[in-house]
Amino acid sequence: MARCPLCGRALKWEELVEQMLELEDFREILKDRNAFMESLGDFVFKCPHCGEEFYGRNLPAREAEKVFDLLNDFTGSIDWEERRVRLKLTNLLALDLMLEEWDRRSRGG
Repeated sequence: MARCPLCGRALKWEELVEQMLELEDFREILKDRNAFMESLGDFVFKCPHCGEEFYGRNLPAREAEKVFDLLNDFTGSIDWEERRVRLKLTNLLALDLMLEEWDRRSRGG
C-alpha cells in the first residue's frame, strides 16, 4: 500500500485524490488514464502525518492505475461540490489486491 516516501506512514488513497481535486481540470483528467497518471506523477502531495511534501511519482504506479479504474467504475465516487471522495479507495484497493492474490494462488501460478 502507498506510504509516505519521507516518514514511511501509510497513506489513504482517498485523501490523496482529494488533494488532487484542487486541479481545475480534474474531471477531464479522470477521463484519460495517461492524463491521470501524468498528473499524479507531477502533483505535489502533502503527507497528512509528517506534513512534508512529495511528488506523486513516488507512489506505486500499479495502485494508482487501480485507483483510476475504481474512480471510473463507481459513478458518484466523487462529491464534486464538497470536493470529497466518497469511496474508501484504500479499502477497495486492498480487497482488489487480495482477490488477485487469491486468484493467482488458486490457479497455481
